[in-house]
Amino acid sequence: MAGVLNPMARFPASFPRRIIEPAFCGQSELSFYSSGKVLQKINQLPLVESLSLSKRRRKLVLKSSAVAEERKMADNRMLVFVPPHPLIKHWVSILRNEQTPCAIFRSAMAELGRLLIYEASRDWLPIVSGEIQSPMGIASVEFIDPREPVIVVPILRAGLVLVEHASSVLPATKTHHVGLYRDEETLQPIIYLNKLPDKVPEGSRVLVADPMLATGGTIVKTIDLLTERGVDHKLIRVVSAVAAPPALQKLSETFPGLHVYTGTIDPTINEQGFIVPGLGDAGDRSFGT
Repeated sequence: MAGVLNPMARFPASFPRRIIEPAFCGQSELSFYSSGKVLQKINQLPLVESLSLSKRRRKLVLKSSAVAEERKMADNRMLVFVPPHPLIKHWVSILRNEQTPCAIFRSAMAELGRLLIYEASRDWLPIVSGEIQSPMGIASVEFIDPREPVIVVPILRAGLVLVEHASSVLPATKTHHVGLYRDEETLQPIIYLNKLPDKVPEGSRVLVADPMLATGGTIVKTIDLLTERGVDHKLIRVVSAVAAPPALQKLSETFPGLHVYTGTIDPTINEQGFIVPGLGDAGDRSFGT
């Protein structure tokens, strides 16, 4: 609509249109984006044409200030994206099926990762603008800056499968592996492999892959390792196949401004720390162990 400033315009059109404050978040600053109509937090009134120019300008300034405040609030809370794409739903369904063979499970996890990485990279990658000569004339173009590769951090084991197609989606990447396992009694993460550099260049964008965000211990520990090396957690994108409230709650409290992209959100975890209904042990099912 002409004259209307849309506070949701910073989000791509294919992204969800609704802001929900989940019941499980309590007083936290977690926001969950899902499909549906826009829930406006700012009144969107069209500018009245009969207003004088000065009044219209004041109204525009007031609305712009409101949008800026909304963006500032969004920067200070964690955002969870569940892209409403039918292919994402399809691959999650394949992963859930206990009858899915190992090879197909692994392929489904990789395809889901491809789609989530695509969504996570929107409005995030460094751009180089310029002009090139096409066969028919001069064209203005934009490229992904190859001088600033995205750092891909898969959490072993199943994280490897989730980012299998990362290099085919992202033009420039570097991969550093982190291996953690969860103590079955305490459910606390234990590091057994850390191939992160001692220092990460300032301003680096980092993609972390953890297929199952259950208790949140593993992903929080991994992001801690990254921030200790100079990474701004607001430049981190997390991709997962399935997420659960305890992990999202912990991430929201620890890393405001983080963005998480997941195939689906399940309601709970069991006493063993597995997501219910989930899809089982993603590592075992990916590698047939």
